[in-house]
Amino acid sequence: MQMPISIPDPPELPERPEGVERAPRWPALFGLWAFLVGITGTLLLVGIGAAIIGADGESDKPEFVVLATLVQAVVLVGTAVLFASFVRKPKAWHFGLRRTPFWLGLGWAAAGIVAFYLVAALYTVLVPTDIEQGVTEDLGANEGTFGLVVAGLMVMIVAPVAEELFFRGFFYKALRSRFTMVGAAVLDGLLFGAIHYNFEGADSLLLLPPLALLGFLFCVVYEKTGSLFPVIGMHAFNNSVAYAAQADGGWQVSLVLGPLVLAACVLVPRMLGQRPRAAPA
Repeated sequence: MQMPISIPDPPELPERPEGVERAPRWPALFGLWAFLVGITGTLLLVGIGAAIIGADGESDKPEFVVLATLVQAVVLVGTAVLFASFVRKPKAWHFGLRRTPFWLGLGWAAAGIVAFYLVAALYTVLVPTDIEQGVTEDLGANEGTFGLVVAGLMVMIVAPVAEELFFRGFFYKALRSRFTMVGAAVLDGLLFGAIHYNFEGADSLLLLPPLALLGFLFCVVYEKTGSLFPVIGMHAFNNSVAYAAQADGGWQVSLVLGPLVLAACVLVPRMLGQRPRAAPA
């Protein structure tokens, strides 16, 4: 009688060491197409919403502006995830949502924000202008305590998170597949400044250079730290300072929300645990 042959189970494959998994390379054109789709989608959805609720003459009301801001945030993030999925199933760390050494992140973030304020101060002296962004007023910061808080949430939480996920986490990274760091950061900064343009006459174009510079510096800090959290912290800090200066009573909201966002930028990545790092190209 033939004895059954015992075939041993195949050995388990060793786990892939952390850091071996390569980050996806998103084509530069994906970034540009995602930008166009995101902006077009936002305008389309906001326009449809305005038509549905009959807000033709009320599109400047704070409630409508807040809704439009939320729509833009969702569309930008959704567009980034959609285009990223064309290459590989997206993960949080693909967009820079991962840990970085604390002092490295803090050092670059501090250097970036100080550099921006120094250059912006020099620019203000050389190119004096009385034009200010009316974002806080448009969002209803002057509509009582509730409006002040809601506007602060949009300015210090929604905008920094959504814009950084799209512009640095996806758009800049896609551009880096083709351009140098400087080239990608310049293009990213210019488009970042463009979406904040308020179309209030030719003089308002003078606000574009500082905004473009800020976008450029965000890219540099993201490049040097490999994490989006220091950049979100920079963005939120700058918006907190601007909100405190522009909105009546805004300093009280900034004093609460600003530190909360900065604390989240330190604690959240540590709660998520160590994220995979891309292998050298």
